Amino acid sequence: MDLNVLAGAIMIAFGALAAGIGNGILFSRYLEGIARQPEARGTLFGQGMITLGLVEALPIISIAFGLLVLFDIIG
Repeated sequence: MDLNVLAGAIMIAFGALAAGIGNGILFSRYLEGIARQPEARGTLFGQGMITLGLVEALPIISIAFGLLVLFDIIG
């Protein structure tokens, strides 16, 4: 088995796993904040969407590099 295939698959898998865990933590804290202080819902929503973009950036980059390694474009 070629190590590029294994490395690419691991990068893609960890990228997807990181996105799932990050989104779960983000939205659990978002709902907890709304439960504690309902009048701050708008502010929390805006901050949550900014944080969602930051959380999603790293897995997307990881998946892109994983695909590059998987198809032997780099490495």
